[in-house]
Amino acid sequence: MLIDSHLDLAWNAGQGRDLTQELTELRRTDPLAPTQTATVTFPELAAAGLRVAFGTLFALPQTTEHDGYVDHAGARAQALAQLAQYERWQEEGWLRLLRTRADLREHLGAPSESLGVVLLMEGADPVAGPDDLPFWQERGVRLIGPAWGRTRHAGGTDAPGPLTPEGRELVQAMRDLGLTLDASHLDDVSFWDAAELGVRMVSTHANARALVPGNRQLSDEMARHIVSTGGVLGMVVHSKFTRPGWRPGAERAPLGDLVRHAEHFAALVGWEHLGLGSDLDGGFGAEKTPAGIDRYRDLTRFLDLLPQEAQAGVRGENWQRWLLEHLFSS
Repeated sequence: MLIDSHLDLAWNAGQGRDLTQELTELRRTDPLAPTQTATVTFPELAAAGLRVAFGTLFALPQTTEHDGYVDHAGARAQALAQLAQYERWQEEGWLRLLRTRADLREHLGAPSESLGVVLLMEGADPVAGPDDLPFWQERGVRLIGPAWGRTRHAGGTDAPGPLTPEGRELVQAMRDLGLTLDASHLDDVSFWDAAELGVRMVSTHANARALVPGNRQLSDEMARHIVSTGGVLGMVVHSKFTRPGWRPGAERAPLGDLVRHAEHFAALVGWEHLGLGSDLDGGFGAEKTPAGIDRYRDLTRFLDLLPQEAQAGVRGENWQRWLLEHLFSS
């Protein structure tokens, strides 16, 4: 059984990919080819044994490189469209949205090829404010990452800065509602601002800054704090985040580099707090994955390199334990 804490499923559908196809068929017709070789479809995930994924609601901001939202209304529209996509997939039988512990137990206890999905909002700009959080909670969102790059809530990747006043209100409301903060993209100052507010944390897709510098990765102190709140660290499968100085077009990082990130975190917090957070097809394709990860089912090649006693936990048992502790009871 695999559990993956970060997949941009609805975002990929919004880019024109039909994830209900076999992977070979999607690659033949892929609108994002040839710059991104797809690794993820629902049949491919099923073949890999993936039972649960944290599926994102990811609103893309406008930058010099791509179009996107420029205000809250635009971000909200993107997130609502992705939410509707997950709901359509559920109606068609491709997945089941998991909102409670009972949902998770029922899903894992029954043989099924459908994917269980826990909704994760990546970047909080779709949320109007604290009073809007119950709307998203009722629709199934269980985790929120306040930042991607900079948002109106927080500093993020390559965008240093603290929580804004809106961000502090959001994190406090998340804490009070029992929602979990995904720290993956938070800048250091925003991270520690959030930590002071006492919110529960995880990291769904980040590796070790001690091995790859930059505020996109977790410092050792951040990793320890996340685990102190009961959290799990999901490891991202991208050459840039496994080998320092890697650039697109270079030879892909060896899979052993990703293993070293796992070993580093395990030495800090223990194997029982590590999981997968692959982010595969999260705006990149097989060209940027570590060597040997050419499609989703190849993740087992990474897992097989871990100590035997740690493999089951990293495959899914550690995230399963976290979900059973922190998904809502009803």
